[in-house]
Amino acid sequence: MPDPDKYRIDISPRPEFIPAQSSPEDGRYVFAYTISIRNAGTLPAQLVSRHWIITDANDEAQEVRGLGVVGQQPLLQPGESFEYTSGCALATPVGTMRGTYQMVATDGTQFDATIPEFVLAVPRVLH
Repeated sequence: MPDPDKYRIDISPRPEFIPAQSSPEDGRYVFAYTISIRNAGTLPAQLVSRHWIITDANDEAQEVRGLGVVGQQPLLQPGESFEYTSGCALATPVGTMRGTYQMVATDGTQFDATIPEFVLAVPRVLH
């Protein structure tokens, strides 16, 4: 088990519904999400890949894997943050996203940073 003080990444998601790109009558709900990734550990670490699990209200899940985020593989020094915005489309007005970022510290240790589950919801759908 890697030392949690050396390898700690804090992740804060902020989702937003995008009505201009959505088409509820066609079952298309588009969401943007901004992710803030902060290296709270004591060693520099690079984000090398991502794994998302996106689930809609019908319990239909899709998995997304890929290198980096928005075409980048940021190297974060201790205390440094990286923020990016991306998006996804759902067939329902509510869903969730969760996942992991695969990280490599400068000492060669590979570890996963957990992306906490967050809700994608059209405003006023959830009470």
